[in-house]
Amino acid sequence: MASKNKAPSPLSGDESIIRIPPYYYIHVLDQTTNVTRVEIGPKTYIRHENEKILLGPDKMIIVPPRYYCIIGNPVIRDADDAIIFDTVGQAKLRHADHEVRLEQDPFPLYPGEEVVKKVTRLEVVATNTAMRIRALRDFEDKGVKRVQEQAERLVKRLAGDEWLFEGPGTYIPKVEEEVVESIRATIIKPNQALRLRAVMETVDRDGKKRVTGEEWLVKREGAYLPGAREEVVDIVDAYVLTEKTALHVKATKTFVDDFGMNRKNGEEWLVKLSDSETFIPNVYEEVLDEVHITTLTNREYCVILDPVGADGKPQLGQKKLIKGEKSFFLFPGEQLEAGIQAVYVLSENEGLVLKAKEAFEDQLLKVQRQPGDRWLIRGPCEYVPPVEVDVVTQRAAIPLDENEGIYVRDIKSGRVRAICGETYMLTENEELWAKELAPSVDEFIAKGFDPLADRGERGRGTQQIKREKTRVVTFRVPHNAAMQIYDFKEKKARVIFGPELVMLGPEEQFTQLSLSGGKPKKPNVIRSLCLLLGPDFCTDIVTVETSDHARLQLQVAYNWHFDCGNKTPQEAAKLFTVPDFVGDACKAIASRIRGAVASVQFDDFHKNSARIIRTSVFGIDENQKIRKNFTFPQNNLIVTSIDIQSVEPVDQRTRDSLQKSVQLAIEITTNSQEATARHEAQRVEQAARGRLERQRITDEAEAENARKELLLYQAASAAVESTGQAKAEAQSRAEASKIEGEAAVEQAKLKTQAVNIETEAELERLTRAREAEIKYVKEQNELEINKAKEMADIEVEKFQKIVGSLGADTVKAIATSGPEMEMKLLQSLGLQTTLITDGKSPINLFNTAHGLIAGGLFQGKPRKPKEHGDAALEDL
Repeated sequence: MASKNKAPSPLSGDESIIRIPPYYYIHVLDQTTNVTRVEIGPKTYIRHENEKILLGPDKMIIVPPRYYCIIGNPVIRDADDAIIFDTVGQAKLRHADHEVRLEQDPFPLYPGEEVVKKVTRLEVVATNTAMRIRALRDFEDKGVKRVQEQAERLVKRLAGDEWLFEGPGTYIPKVEEEVVESIRATIIKPNQALRLRAVMETVDRDGKKRVTGEEWLVKREGAYLPGAREEVVDIVDAYVLTEKTALHVKATKTFVDDFGMNRKNGEEWLVKLSDSETFIPNVYEEVLDEVHITTLTNREYCVILDPVGADGKPQLGQKKLIKGEKSFFLFPGEQLEAGIQAVYVLSENEGLVLKAKEAFEDQLLKVQRQPGDRWLIRGPCEYVPPVEVDVVTQRAAIPLDENEGIYVRDIKSGRVRAICGETYMLTENEELWAKELAPSVDEFIAKGFDPLADRGERGRGTQQIKREKTRVVTFRVPHNAAMQIYDFKEKKARVIFGPELVMLGPEEQFTQLSLSGGKPKKPNVIRSLCLLLGPDFCTDIVTVETSDHARLQLQVAYNWHFDCGNKTPQEAAKLFTVPDFVGDACKAIASRIRGAVASVQFDDFHKNSARIIRTSVFGIDENQKIRKNFTFPQNNLIVTSIDIQSVEPVDQRTRDSLQKSVQLAIEITTNSQEATARHEAQRVEQAARGRLERQRITDEAEAENARKELLLYQAASAAVESTGQAKAEAQSRAEASKIEGEAAVEQAKLKTQAVNIETEAELERLTRAREAEIKYVKEQNELEINKAKEMADIEVEKFQKIVGSLGADTVKAIATSGPEMEMKLLQSLGLQTTLITDGKSPINLFNTAHGLIAGGLFQGKPRKPKEHGDAALEDL
């Protein structure tokens, strides 16, 4: 500090002479008394021998306006702001203390004082800001004068207390306090609130006492400056409520809400638009969810579980039915039993099976219902089930054709019956009954009838349809077929001949046939529900052995049919007495064939195989002729004919011998056919050569004619080409000249048009410019005339007002004041006649002389001047 504010060259020549400039000071130590004093300039100080300069010259400390500094170990001053010295002349200090000094005259530092904080600008606290101050020690603070208070008051501050210095204002620091932080006001916008928490026990700005940790909301719009013992927790945005939304709110503590309701801890409720357009949750309120409105149309209804009563409390275990049209909010704890349900609209062919869950009076039918009752209501009607009723099922009338039916079971008696050929609706005590069939029977019914009986291809390529088990089982028996059905309840069987539609009763089953198939026949290959009555055929392979032990394999086919001329129940039942009629018939016929072949030689059988087999199967009648058929009396099966399709030896040697003979015959036949074909080929070749030679000659003649025509065409084309080129060049030159001429003419026309357009445009431009100029000059002249006229009017009005304000007498007095004063002056001088002029203004001496002659000598009364403003005084 001393080095910075040191005066330049204070000692000149003699070191005992110190020149102290203005606003500088030095510290002088008296070594005799050991007292340090301050010398202030401007002065020239002569240092004594027992004195010593400890400091200086240093510049005094200057605190300008709106600045301050802090001095350590300040001097003690009395009530008149005078420094107190001790008995030896040393300035008393407040050791270990500080003093804030504001704007004042330049001052020096006394011995022991020091600058703790240099000159610093005072801090300006703006609007909506504040400084949080903490007291460092106990002191009495002259409190800031508030708007509502008329005078300042003393506030006792304790060490550790905190308070705010709010702007706008200039903060003047004190040594007893320190600035902790600067606080900005929080702007509370519309539909917002400020959530505050009390750090310590305090009183908020509304005068309410707050305990430590307590939270509250401030909803006033604008800037809010939190107190020294308040902290901002959060800015809470308001929920905007609409007609279609509400808020599910829960209380976290017992309190009274903004609507004046006493809320218990854990209580839940709804806030709707009817309560408030916007909702800001309190500190003890928690928004759990946003609830959307539930809207029911006039075709809907719903059941609410645990509805809230009129007292606002949930009615646990109860239900409430609400029908549309209606819109409502679900209160906390309420829920829809099955969501929004559609009203049951029943046509005349529909119904509802209902069941009572508790005793109630049916308002629709005016009947008292007991728990467990079942009943059916039929349409046409609209039905909304009460909360005491469960809808078991919705039923519709089942339309049935003459060939359709359903199985119905009575749930009380258990009786099953089939209903066919009518439209039927199940009653409340009936249900559809599913009839179970064997899987193979289900497969047959799904595929339908397939006539591929013994070919092993049944059902290939057919589309299966899944059977409805509650529908009456139907099967179409084809033409010339029979089917057996057995009733297990009556223990009777019935046979149905096709074409016919079979409809099974509840206790009836189809008789399934299992027949032999394949070649040779194997049992249980073919399964069927229908028995074909024929005529049909089957093929079988039979192995026989002749009397000379030649084993042969025969492939035979039988034609058969059933004799059903008299379709009585007894005769019809005989058709199904043999379960596998195919296998039994093939076995019987094969046995007869083997017996007959065993008694003959191979050569005889090879020559007469057909007769031997037919005789063995059909037998010989009384006339020694082969019978026409073979009958099985057990089931009336008739075999009408036998076809021997192939005979093959089983022994290899026999097969080789037959093969050799066959090959020799084939070779002879082949050679003969080859020679015939060779001869025919040679003949065809010679004829083709002749035709080819004739065609070649003809083609050469046609080629010469074509060459001649080609030469003629070439000559003609050359002539056309030579003349065409010259003609084309001449035409092109003429066309080019024509185009150039037309272009020049068109160009001249366009140039003329362009010049005309430019001339007309320039003429129009000049015309408009002259018109605009004339108009401008005219308007300018009019403005000048109007201006001159208005200025003249203003001058006239001004003169009139001046004259009017002064008055006629005043103007007259002003006009005559000069001459009268001059006359009085001349009278006082004793002059009778005089002429006064300034030597510059001309004087009419003729008039003057005339006045002198006519008037004579001055008699003591002057005459008035003829005209105001004359330079001479006439005819005195």
